[in-house]
Amino acid sequence: MFAELKAFSGFSVDDIDAARTFYKDTLGLKVEDNAMGFLNIHLATGGVILVYSKDDHEPATYTILNFPVADVDAAVTQLNDRGVVTKIYEGGYTDERGISRPAKPEWGPVICWFKDPAGNVLSVLEE
Repeated sequence: MFAELKAFSGFSVDDIDAARTFYKDTLGLKVEDNAMGFLNIHLATGGVILVYSKDDHEPATYTILNFPVADVDAAVTQLNDRGVVTKIYEGGYTDERGISRPAKPEWGPVICWFKDPAGNVLSVLEE
C-alpha cells in the first residue's frame, strides 16, 4: 500500500534556531528553513528529516538519529572538538568518552551517543 509513497521522519525541538546552528554548523549537515518555519535536514542518502519546534517539547529518551561512520573514535574526537559532550550515560558499558565497545560483534556495533541542544539522543556507530 505504501511501497510507492515517499516518507520522511521528523522530531521536535524546543529552539529551532539552536537546532539550525547545531545540525548545520556543528554537525555539518545541509539544513534549510522550509515554508512553515521548520527545518529540513537533507541526508547524503537523499532523505529529508523534518525538525519542528514544539512549545512543550520533551526530549526523546531513545536514539532518534544514527550516523554510521567508518571510525567512531575519529567521529567522537571531531564531536568533542566542536564542543559536543559524548559521555551522556553512566555505567560500565561506555568508556570515559562515552563509547560502547561490545565484547562480541553480535552484541551490537561500536557506538557513542550524544544529544542535540533540545536533549534528543543521537549516535555515531561503526558501519
